[in-house]
Amino acid sequence: MASFVVSYHPFFSPTPRLYSPSPSPSIPSVTQCKGWGRGVLMLPLKCLPKQTPDSDTASSSSSSPSISAYSWCAGLGGLGFLETTYLTYLKLTNSDAFCPIGGGTCSDVLNSDYAAVFGVPLPLIGMAAYGLVTILGLQLAGKNVPFGIGETNGRLLLLGTTTSMSAASAYFLYILSTQFPGASCSYCLVSALLSFSLFFTSLKDFQLKDIQKTVVLQLCIASLVVATLSTSYNTLPVSTSLAEIDLQPFTVEITTQSSPLALSLAKHLRSIGAKMYGAFWCSHCVEQKQMFGREAAKLLDYVECFPNGYRKGIKMDKACSAARIEGFPTWVINGEVLSGEQEFSELARASGFDFDSSSQT
Repeated sequence: MASFVVSYHPFFSPTPRLYSPSPSPSIPSVTQCKGWGRGVLMLPLKCLPKQTPDSDTASSSSSSPSISAYSWCAGLGGLGFLETTYLTYLKLTNSDAFCPIGGGTCSDVLNSDYAAVFGVPLPLIGMAAYGLVTILGLQLAGKNVPFGIGETNGRLLLLGTTTSMSAASAYFLYILSTQFPGASCSYCLVSALLSFSLFFTSLKDFQLKDIQKTVVLQLCIASLVVATLSTSYNTLPVSTSLAEIDLQPFTVEITTQSSPLALSLAKHLRSIGAKMYGAFWCSHCVEQKQMFGREAAKLLDYVECFPNGYRKGIKMDKACSAARIEGFPTWVINGEVLSGEQEFSELARASGFDFDSSSQT
């Protein structure tokens, strides 16, 4: 706080003159000095720092809601990136996901044919989308948009990305409810929540008149995403020929009696680690077991590729997928793959079994 003396003289110009007061322990606010008609007025004045355009800009930008929206986009995008990175790792390593809610149905959804778009794992696509949103959010928050696209174009790119993500999430929720009735997928629901949150957060930064200008672009993006996903899923074999099939697992009794040759061959195949991959609904698998007979069939190392039944969208068991099984039955003997029903002589050849001596005995 600084004090100044404003002095007026009756015989001179009325323009005020400023005097710095002498230090005094106590100076009254208004002092009337006697004599010659001079009035002295003491006014308390506050010295303020000089305002610069930069400081005004920084102050207004720090309180701007757009930075807060961009920061939220970066944070939510980071969470989605972590989730999809984890799911991508599981997909590429053919591992089962930990599903806190939903149990086995969660894995069925994540391992179904709907977990890929034109052969590209869906988590990998999501990881790229969330990563782009995170980068754009961070760059826009720091007013440092990459590639020189400008803040306006950066905002539009962010809105277009979140629009496509929310449209895809809505379509996936439709698939989940129609193709997997009763199933629960916690990762799917979390991803949908993040996508919708990102969309509304990025939309919040636009004024109403700006939203009206971009609504056509948003509808075009959403329509393109839905059309792409529909085209991809319409090419699935299960979606066309086996759309309404819902088979519960069952067993077929083997009625034939095993011969000594069949028993010896079955024991030999098991001892060398040979595996027979099949499905409970496969008639050729049943015929192969009938060829071995009831006793020998129990000795075979048989892998059921659909232990939980078969319905639309459900993939084979992990062991069958890892072995790249394409039909049933399939034998894998010493690294050699034999497709279809096999005669004893062919199984003996592939396994190194002495078929001739065994058949003579």
